[in-house]
Amino acid sequence: MEPSNYLKIKNQIPSNVNILAVSKGFKSQEIKTINNIGQVDFGESKFQEALEKQLILKDLKIKWHFIGRIQSNKIRKIVQNFQYIHSVDSFEKLQKISSISYQEKKNPLIMLQVKLGNDPTKGGFSPEHLILNWREIQKLKNITLTGLMTINPKGLSSKENKELFKKCRSLADSLQLPDCSMGMSGDWEEAIDAGSTWLRLGSLIFGERS
Repeated sequence: MEPSNYLKIKNQIPSNVNILAVSKGFKSQEIKTINNIGQVDFGESKFQEALEKQLILKDLKIKWHFIGRIQSNKIRKIVQNFQYIHSVDSFEKLQKISSISYQEKKNPLIMLQVKLGNDPTKGGFSPEHLILNWREIQKLKNITLTGLMTINPKGLSSKENKELFKKCRSLADSLQLPDCSMGMSGDWEEAIDAGSTWLRLGSLIFGERS
């Protein structure tokens, strides 16, 4: 793995943009190496794998983000073990997170997943649905809504990527949400240009998954 890659990107990005190191599929030792040079936020999408790493690395200063598809039966465990949840893709799941957070005396930071491109493999709120239900969403207790998250369909040109990211930023602005979790190892530069505040970077900083 290349810690120098991480430092290079860190020095390139604006100060209001955060790196979320996507550590799924990488070992605890690799997380430790990046943490040692200043990275605090790490993203996991498989619950069991994440829990094992959290135990091993419990003495380190790490903020854990859940970025995978949320299964209803795992919500309690996610609320108990993650400070950020980036992938809430329906009102029903949001209600369940709110109710469990209340029971667990937690207040996770939430990014709502929005679906802006035509991609049957991705979930998420449609912008219309989000705007329509926004008042109801804002009433939910024990959650802090900080932003929107989106994953663009594969195979788009740089220009198309940037256009979809701009839509996400514009929707977040209209809902007065500060954060946009958008941009991955292949399209992070377009995401920054469009106003991303969280880049989800895996292979770019850890190298290829084995």
